[in-house]
Amino acid sequence: MPTRRLSLLTLAATLLGGGFAPVALAQPQPAQLQAAGSEIVFITRQMGVPVEGRFTAFKAQVALDPKKPETGKVAFSIDTGSARFGSAELDAEVPKPVWLGVVKFPQASFESTAIKAAGPGRFEVAGKLTIKGVARDITVPVQLVQAGAASTASGSFTIRRLDFKVGEGEWTDTSMLANEVQVRFKLGFTGLGAP
Repeated sequence: MPTRRLSLLTLAATLLGGGFAPVALAQPQPAQLQAAGSEIVFITRQMGVPVEGRFTAFKAQVALDPKKPETGKVAFSIDTGSARFGSAELDAEVPKPVWLGVVKFPQASFESTAIKAAGPGRFEVAGKLTIKGVARDITVPVQLVQAGAASTASGSFTIRRLDFKVGEGEWTDTSMLANEVQVRFKLGFTGLGAP
């Protein structure tokens, strides 16, 4: 009986003392976003005509082992004030409260809740997208291509701007400005493993 009690105490001490800590802490190392060559583009339609813009300032925190994607994590933030259409009139309009409300909401963000493989070099990243303080669940398809030490993550997805109160008042009329906004991205990283 004393031997059994000692074994149980040893087991309890091992568990409480962090015997499983190496497993819990075995997270992928963060990758480094390479600003050069990375882009986030958004496309909407005004009176049926495509209008393209882009964000020029964003940050990403990505920890992903492509061979074990379920252990990964993605966090992304975009400076909403960096939206550019290449038109002085539009660039001055977008920061206003009716659109992105940059003063009150200087950042949009995405944080993953689950990552799963979807084929060779392909992943589905589920998470919460927050724009103007409104959070919605989305799933983003991602293609990962490796070239030496560099990785490129690319993909596209569609959101509904009215879900995030982008374009209020008269601009809720989707016959003037489409509700659907396509987001395309190409992001360069170093420090990601080969898919």
